[in-house]
Amino acid sequence: MQEILTKKQIKRMVTMGILSALSIVLVFFIHPSVFPPPMNFLQYDPADIPILICTFIYGPIPGLIMTIVVSVIQGITVSVQSGWIGIIMHILSTGTFVLVAGYIYKLRQNMTFAAIGLATGVISSAIIMIGCNLIFVPLFMTISLPNGAQMKVTIEQVVENLIPYFIPFNLLKSGINAAIAFILYKPIIYSFMP
Repeated sequence: MQEILTKKQIKRMVTMGILSALSIVLVFFIHPSVFPPPMNFLQYDPADIPILICTFIYGPIPGLIMTIVVSVIQGITVSVQSGWIGIIMHILSTGTFVLVAGYIYKLRQNMTFAAIGLATGVISSAIIMIGCNLIFVPLFMTISLPNGAQMKVTIEQVVENLIPYFIPFNLLKSGINAAIAFILYKPIIYSFMP
């Protein structure tokens, strides 16, 4: 027997669809570089804000599902240059963020637990990205040599750049998105209450 979707389920799917589309639109229009060349590939984007809001409305698992959907769509459209590695890194980084923040917020759905969840999510995401940077950056990043040749970045070069670039970037990006999500989530939750 075929199940009929309830109004609540339809509303959840529509809300998640709207937030997913907003996430893609935000990354399309807003992606400034944080550092000058050669680290200008480190670009801030606000794509995680709608994902975090979805997490606070519906919980960590819907937030993770939205993360996967947005990461794949973003990776094959607006961020195609980062390829499959970008998709995996986004899923691991944002997935960690939403699971940590979402489960902490789920314990007690108030502003204090939202702040604790977001702060813990920022730190957790930055820690996961240390491993991602060490594993994935040498796979896709090259540097130009004076003679015009291209050379793959080594793990040693990534380690040298963790403290001055990668860790601050990941903390800054996640921190900005967490702060904006914290400011916006209550009014949005009241609008989209399941």
